[in-house]
Amino acid sequence: MRAYAARTRANADQFAAVLEDIATNGLPSVEDCTPWEELREAHLARLAAQRPAVA
Repeated sequence: MRAYAARTRANADQFAAVLEDIATNGLPSVEDCTPWEELREAHLARLAAQRPAVA
């Protein structure tokens, strides 16, 4: 339970830092961003590597 709480706090801190950066500097330009499709595919590849499908 403590590990879960620590991860949750760390995630909240990271999210707050991103929001603070956006509030301070505004959103980045489109050219500096990674399309969400690429992010999704990379995340799915990481998940597949962690838990390969059972034949």
